Amino acid sequence: MAVIVSFDFPGAGRELCDEVIARVTRGRGFTCFADLPNTGLLSHAAGPVDGGFRVTEVWESEEALATHARTFAPVLADLGHADVEPTVFPAHHFVVR
Repeated sequence: MAVIVSFDFPGAGRELCDEVIARVTRGRGFTCFADLPNTGLLSHAAGPVDGGFRVTEVWESEEALATHARTFAPVLADLGHADVEPTVFPAHHFVVR
């Protein structure tokens, strides 16, 4: 079952997002899902919110998200955001264009 995950980074901006992407993709950038080292990402959106930055994604399963978290979590920790707890919940509907 698909899951929705949302990360809020208080006090952060697009620089954090760009640095995480650079590290996770080993500098290749993120223009398509194949750029990521792990499979299962169905959608990704990131942008500024009051007081910080938010990343919201849809993963094909909790297992796919957990696999990616093993790559992603050490990067966040290295950048001083080890304490960020995502909100994860099952997707009832997921529609793409």
